[in-house]
Amino acid sequence: MAITRIQPLSSHLHANPADPIPEKQVYTVWMKSLVFNGHGCTIYGPDGRVAYRVDNYACRRRREVYVMDSGGKTLIKLLKKNFGVFKTWAGYSYCNGPAGLEQEDSKPWFSVHKSRQFLKKEGLYSCRAMVTICISGKVYKIDGVSHKPEYRRISDPDGKVVAEIKRKQTASGVVLGEDVLNLTVSPTADRLLVIGLVIVCGLLDHCI
Repeated sequence: MAITRIQPLSSHLHANPADPIPEKQVYTVWMKSLVFNGHGCTIYGPDGRVAYRVDNYACRRRREVYVMDSGGKTLIKLLKKNFGVFKTWAGYSYCNGPAGLEQEDSKPWFSVHKSRQFLKKEGLYSCRAMVTICISGKVYKIDGVSHKPEYRRISDPDGKVVAEIKRKQTASGVVLGEDVLNLTVSPTADRLLVIGLVIVCGLLDHCI
């Protein structure tokens, strides 16, 4: 029996710097941890290799979540600020501090608040999360259907869609599981910000 890979390796693993920048980048998001018996998320790059990951060791729905690169370097810390109905997550960026040690910014980079407003459209109730970039005050929006976490759309302050999440299909048309998604990111988007927002969406949907 043939086995469908979550994200097969590309035949073009090393891009030529002289090649034109693609119009968009497509990632594969797998709502599973690479750690045995762990909870988390794994994001594969267009080359088929692990690009980002979240690993919650033997614990789900933690209040503190770390987004790492493939080598385990921390890029973003996501912190749940309050609990109950009003769910807010704050994202803190990491950089290299003295002696090459990872250092967390003292102020949040962005915050995500899940709106209570539900909009009826085509018989479905959609939900919206508001994203505030704390440094600049810009507001992004995440739209989707409340009971269909496999679809999300991220818009910038000008209303332009910068990223879209959909259920993944293989080239032959095979639809993969609900926990395997395609993430399409526009070339103008801040990719690390988009990755952070995708992880928050998984946390809000209780997938991580």
